[in-house]
Amino acid sequence: MICSYLLGSVPSGLIIGKLSGLDVRKAGSGNIGATNVARLLGKKGGLLTLVADTSKGLIPILLVQQIGFSDPIVALVGSAAFLGHLYPIFLKFKGGKGVATGFGVLLGFAPLATTILLVIFGAVAFTTRIVSLSSMITAVATPLILWLFYYSPTYIIMAAFMATMIMFRHYANIQRLLNGTEPRFGTR
Repeated sequence: MICSYLLGSVPSGLIIGKLSGLDVRKAGSGNIGATNVARLLGKKGGLLTLVADTSKGLIPILLVQQIGFSDPIVALVGSAAFLGHLYPIFLKFKGGKGVATGFGVLLGFAPLATTILLVIFGAVAFTTRIVSLSSMITAVATPLILWLFYYSPTYIIMAAFMATMIMFRHYANIQRLLNGTEPRFGTR
């Protein structure tokens, strides 16, 4: 769990931004996630951040499953990676929103359900062009989708925890959505 947390704490977006000469915490939304990096550095930077942040959740899950740990241990390891991204020790516990890392966790133990969730995310993003709204709707749908696919209660509880944290981390986005000022993807 400690290794998973430390891997989750690696600030991918910040590193990619710094390699391009930009501190993403001081530009755009100030978030270290893929959406802000894409807005600031373009599609390539955003995609690299997305892959890196997703891998932070996926790799620990695949490793503990390969070793043969039980569902509760897998869920704890996934939660540790997710919390590492939200509260990274390397950035004084000020991290991202956890969507891509949570996606990686889910992809590791529920690939079919994650595919359905990706379709939900894509449909909302395509129709609204608002990534935060897509992220929140998908996060809230996750425990239900896992329940529909008969995943263990352990995973459903973990998904509910991650959805709650994602909603909490999107507080400012919710306020902007209510005010009609949330930016659409593709606009600066």
